[in-house]
Amino acid sequence: MSMARTLRPDASYEERREAIYGPLRQEGIFTWDCLYDQEYALAGLYRLERTQLAEMRKAAEALGRIYARTVRIVQQGEPALLAELGLPPASFGAIRLRFDEDIPTLIGRFDFALTPQGLKMLEFNSDTPTGIVEAFHANGRVCAAYGEEDPNEGCSGAFRQAFKRMLDLYREAGYASEHVVFSSLDWHEEDAGTTRYLLKQSGIAGAEFAALSDLRVEGDRIWAQPNADDEETAAGCPIDVLYRLHAIEKLAEDRDTDGYPTGEHVLELIAARKLAIINPPSGFAAQTKALQALIWNLHQAGEFYTEEEHETIEAYMLPTFMEPCFPEGTPYVAKPILGREGSGVTIYAGSGDIAEASGEDEYGDQPMVYQQYAELPRIRVETLNGPYDGRLLWGCFLIDGRSSAVVARVGGSITNNLSYYLPSSVIG
Repeated sequence: MSMARTLRPDASYEERREAIYGPLRQEGIFTWDCLYDQEYALAGLYRLERTQLAEMRKAAEALGRIYARTVRIVQQGEPALLAELGLPPASFGAIRLRFDEDIPTLIGRFDFALTPQGLKMLEFNSDTPTGIVEAFHANGRVCAAYGEEDPNEGCSGAFRQAFKRMLDLYREAGYASEHVVFSSLDWHEEDAGTTRYLLKQSGIAGAEFAALSDLRVEGDRIWAQPNADDEETAAGCPIDVLYRLHAIEKLAEDRDTDGYPTGEHVLELIAARKLAIINPPSGFAAQTKALQALIWNLHQAGEFYTEEEHETIEAYMLPTFMEPCFPEGTPYVAKPILGREGSGVTIYAGSGDIAEASGEDEYGDQPMVYQQYAELPRIRVETLNGPYDGRLLWGCFLIDGRSSAVVARVGGSITNNLSYYLPSSVIG
């Protein structure tokens, strides 16, 4: 349903942008429309065909079921399998915990490319996905300003139901759930803003925010220390359930200033059922890109999956391997198995020469997966610096196994943390 346009038709791009994002900043919900002193959120709209929206949502749900089935097997696997998938040994105990075998994670996001060969999934962000406030909150405001239909209208209501069901699952498994804390880096504007948004959307009575730096491990519990300067932060008491916008592979490496392996201790508490986490450990098992190689290997062999699931894999997934074994002349991409934001990604041309590299090596020490290259479609967008020719990447959220909001990014052939957020409306 279209809404009344609130932007002046003759307004400049800068004026339109401030009219949209100024009020959002003042509300304090979406304050990172600029990141690293650069424009991040664009003031234009991509008009998405309703059929494309429907296909992304259909693909996300079907792929989610495939991931859930695969993760279920991985969780029962030998340590050698978990190691081959690139999961840190400190996480093995936690990964084996199972609560709902029909969903791979509570909050995930599939990344898609709309290619001439159809919709193709590039990866699954199932442990600590972001882009949430952009998709579920800001996008609707931009659409309203232009008087256009928001593809994500009503999607935010799924969070309350999802969090409630996850807490119920933990209670049924014998966990305490009285003290729920949402945590992230408090100095990181995007992470803290995303975490506080989810805290509000969760509807969990008494849930509080605590900075990661205010969490303490003492004995067999993790505590949130009170912050006297912030009335909204958690009081000093043991945590029963922790939502953390902090990746498990990073947690596995966390150490105190004195060198004590705090992160390993926390993972031991999770494995011992002393602490419940959201996303659940299955979300981390689904996060490794090596799982895409496992899925493709099983698909190639015609094993494990149903006929319908094989059709879904063939339609939406790209050939992915642990070694670069493509036919000669096939362009492909090398990706760190637990990499994020395009860091460490290299695109190889059909000749085998490097066509493009991210230039960052934050994850350079990780094993790689090799995925058939899917070229992102070209797009020209308006920015504060004038027209920008980039590439369009779509994300579709999966909330408690159901497809949900979509979000678009515009950047280079390798989408990184400096890529633009492009709002979208739905047409047709």
